[in-house]
Amino acid sequence: MDAPRLKQQYLTDAVPKLRDEFRFANAMQIPRVTKIVVNLGLGDAFGNARALDASVIEMGVITGQKPVVTRAKKSIANFKLREGNPVGLSCTLRGARMWEFLDRTINATLPRIRDFQGVSRTAFDGRGNFSLGLREQIVFPEIDYGEVDRIHGLQVNIITTARTDEQGRRLLELLGMPFTRTT
Repeated sequence: MDAPRLKQQYLTDAVPKLRDEFRFANAMQIPRVTKIVVNLGLGDAFGNARALDASVIEMGVITGQKPVVTRAKKSIANFKLREGNPVGLSCTLRGARMWEFLDRTINATLPRIRDFQGVSRTAFDGRGNFSLGLREQIVFPEIDYGEVDRIHGLQVNIITTARTDEQGRRLLELLGMPFTRTT
């Protein structure tokens, strides 16, 4: 099996450019994507088992693997939430699945967002990791709009080995992430 297309692009295009721009002496210093974590909050659907099952199936289709159900750690009376109730889904992608998901997100999903102007350049955490919020799961081409019973958002965290936001931003730019233009 061949390496994913985006990984090939990383190895052939991004690595030499990153090495030259940041003057890395060691190949292990060059930033790389280590994992992608996709989170989905269920909101008020924690009492509805059908909504949970449908969300698990949708997220499985989007990511290519079965998500883990995250449960409430504390009871909060104001939110009618009890300890142990399902409150969200989480999926950690590594290896080939991670590269395929990132490729589909950059090249197929983000361009489908209405009035898309690019992703924020400031959504880094100070250590080179990038967070991307999507308002609807239906922007993914794998999801059939007719079968969706509830629209919910996703959070996509791209974890890198970059030491600074500048290195992380440049890594994602070289992979094709469409950042907003600076004014």
